[in-house]
Amino acid sequence: MSTEPARDDHAPTPAGDPAGVDARPGRRLLLQIGVGVLLVLLLRAFVIQSFHVPSASMEPTIAPGDRVVVTKVGAGSVARGDVIVFDGTDTFAGGERSRGAVRQALAAAASTLSIDIGEKDYLKRVAGTGGDAVSCTPEGGLVVNGDPVAEPWLEGEKACTTPFDVEVPPGRLFVLGDHRSASADSRSHLGNPGGGMVPVEDVVGHVAWRYWPIDRVGGVGD
Repeated sequence: MSTEPARDDHAPTPAGDPAGVDARPGRRLLLQIGVGVLLVLLLRAFVIQSFHVPSASMEPTIAPGDRVVVTKVGAGSVARGDVIVFDGTDTFAGGERSRGAVRQALAAAASTLSIDIGEKDYLKRVAGTGGDAVSCTPEGGLVVNGDPVAEPWLEGEKACTTPFDVEVPPGRLFVLGDHRSASADSRSHLGNPGGGMVPVEDVVGHVAWRYWPIDRVGGVGD
């Protein structure tokens, strides 16, 4: 007589799996994907963000079609000469910010992939911070607190074509594009409420480097 144990053809299959296939690996994969997406969104919200630059207002430093990475670490610490991205909805675009949770979530996901969806974000260079006296004439160039400012990024272009003389309030920034003749910046809003001064709290972050196109990969300089 054989002592080999008999096979139980009626052994129970895993719960919820009538075909006898263990679905746990699939669930683990979905969980891993979900955690990955969450980490990317958290990274985008608090650490770095990718932007596609559609305009020529910052040439030659940043050209149309460039894709840049912005670091949000220390976004509130801004100095003259920094290249920043800021939310200009209130100061430049003249509208209210969309604060809907769904829209913000979609914006976060799209921006992670550097997709433009009509957000009111602007990329400019800081010319003056709170307390600075900023002035400019076509002949004398940009002057901050009485001192002429060297602007090698202009590459021969005039610092301004129309003179201006402003004082930057505390907690605000006066910003300019490097391509002065093609940039709508703080100068364009001098007569508006707020005088074109950007609140420091609206700064998204500092432009850290360019990752596209390949032949222009690198930092954007100071």
